[in-house]
Amino acid sequence: MNKILLTLFLSFSAIIGQESTDEKKEPEFTFSFKPDSLFLKVGEEATVEIRLEDKNGELAQNPFYVYGRPRRSLESSPRISDSTGYAKVTIKAYKPGKLQLSARSISQKREDRIYGSMKVEVPNPPLDRIVFNDPSEKIYVGTTIKYPVFVFDIANLERDDIDLNYSSSNKSLADFDDYGNLTVLKPGNLTITVSADDIKKTLKVKLLKNPVAKISLNSKQDEIRTGDVIQFEAKALNRSGKEIKDAPISFSYKGKADYGIGLPASALIESNGKFVAETSGIFTVLAQSGGFSAQKTIKVVPRNVGSKIKVIGHGTISDVHTSDLWVWPGIGKHEGKDFAVTGTWSANGEAYFWDVTDPSDMKIIDTVTVDARTVNDVKISENGKVGVITREGASNRKNGFVILDVSDPYNVKITAAYNDDMTGGVHNVYIYENHVYAVNNGRKYDIINIDDPSNPFRVGTYELSTPGHGVHDVWVIDGLAYSSNWADGVHVVDVGGVKFNEKNRSKIKYNPFLAMAGQGSPGNPVKLGGVIDPNGHNHAAFPFISQSTNKFYIIAGDEWSNQFGMAGGFHFWDFTDPKKPVETAIFQVPEAGSHNHWVHGDTLLASNYQGGLRIVDISGELMGDIYSQGREIAFFKPIDNKGFKPNQTNVWGTMPYKGLIYFSDMYNGLWAVKLESETRMARN
Repeated sequence: MNKILLTLFLSFSAIIGQESTDEKKEPEFTFSFKPDSLFLKVGEEATVEIRLEDKNGELAQNPFYVYGRPRRSLESSPRISDSTGYAKVTIKAYKPGKLQLSARSISQKREDRIYGSMKVEVPNPPLDRIVFNDPSEKIYVGTTIKYPVFVFDIANLERDDIDLNYSSSNKSLADFDDYGNLTVLKPGNLTITVSADDIKKTLKVKLLKNPVAKISLNSKQDEIRTGDVIQFEAKALNRSGKEIKDAPISFSYKGKADYGIGLPASALIESNGKFVAETSGIFTVLAQSGGFSAQKTIKVVPRNVGSKIKVIGHGTISDVHTSDLWVWPGIGKHEGKDFAVTGTWSANGEAYFWDVTDPSDMKIIDTVTVDARTVNDVKISENGKVGVITREGASNRKNGFVILDVSDPYNVKITAAYNDDMTGGVHNVYIYENHVYAVNNGRKYDIINIDDPSNPFRVGTYELSTPGHGVHDVWVIDGLAYSSNWADGVHVVDVGGVKFNEKNRSKIKYNPFLAMAGQGSPGNPVKLGGVIDPNGHNHAAFPFISQSTNKFYIIAGDEWSNQFGMAGGFHFWDFTDPKKPVETAIFQVPEAGSHNHWVHGDTLLASNYQGGLRIVDISGELMGDIYSQGREIAFFKPIDNKGFKPNQTNVWGTMPYKGLIYFSDMYNGLWAVKLESETRMARN
């Protein structure tokens, strides 16, 4: 480490470590921006000079990252400075708002990072057009209908911040309420107008006499559990009993909870008649159209999936933060034994190897130390021969990952280190068929061939083209890579997926992406589909085929902790039709944020930071607020008075293995637990 860089680390650490006094010591190094603020229009570019400098204006001889916030709003090029601490970047505005161009120093320790930012104000472009979203041009008297629209500005950005004005050409025939709902009073011809600012859009509609004379309402079940989805089938019929298929039908419900303390019954019913209850009790569902209605009453009983967790074993780590884990069976002379590996976070570059053959007496059997502060991720190959650990915060900034020979977990050997173009560090990895998928500098994932583990080489890269893009995690199953890309959401990429044919029909029956595979390879990754994350926090993704419904889901997890003032959740996206993914459900713990997760059978194992380990029943169709539906089977908050942070919980990652659930806690090490009711854990 050069002298100036060392000074940077030490001086900033000293500042952090000082107790607060009346006179605050100024930091040794700061960022300067020239200009110090910008006003841009969407699509415009500008050049900014950024310096990381000391009090005398001398460059710090330390590189830094450049990025825009919020995500997908600003693009900066380059995204990393030179080694002296200077960057001349071109920025381009893609979205309006009060934006920030930010910089963060690259340091060995996270706590030594220096931050700086400048304001970039981008005004809203003028509006351009209004587009109706699949409007009905024939409406029946006595019905109420909504006319949703899309609003675009001249930058072709969809705007959801616009106040719309709906008007009717003849209020005696039909009129809008304050929320854009049109109620039809008489037959006739009508023109409706939607306007905003100085643009408008009109639509001519016919108002027809309502032929509906009766509503029928049925369901296949009269009793369900909380969390079960039931389909109500409603039909609008004329006097002859013929169905009027284009008659709009609205659904509602009323209910009485069975817990007897005056609280309301809680449920959700969608516009297509799908219903799910959060509380047990008696519910009456109503279907209405044109002044006619029908109702059906059902009973909802408690789900009763609760179980208890039994602690089988715990390995305390008391001197550093613990990061991720992996568990695997021994091979060769160690066949019949079981092993685990855990990483360390903001520590000394260590990975611990454990003998967990007797999980009640797990022991560290070897330690691998590399030049890094954080070993964030650890993975073992399917054949149990090769391990990979990630590196961040190396003293010489040669970050990346390290390949290990783990054939003998008692004597792990370093095979090779790979750090080509990985200055910013590797945060997460996955091993699949002799390739390492390495998330490089949070921007992309590189695909590294390890046919010969001592001679790794890059064969491919997957990087998005969106402004301010990033990748946090990647998971590979059956030759499909599922990457988590923050605001860009989940991407499904063919990196050698099994091409459909009659011989493997049973294997790919329910995963629609495998039916599309055969286009890509590790050297030529090809995107097959995905979905943008509406809240911008997609941190991890896990695909699964529901054993009870055969639907194909991807669970997209946020990364937010309550210590940052926000609680993230796990979002369930139904990808059964890969071209039309739909978010159907969410699992969110009110008191804690989410981190990593795993699906085993129809059971979700969720790591929820301070909320501990949560085990969730995800059988059947999934809809609505899973947490409120009583689907949580059990939860466990591990504490250890000898942990790195005594008597506190911060669950990081989890993995099922041989009937047990292993998980790592950032504050106290490695755990193995078991559900007392083994039937809760179906085999996947």
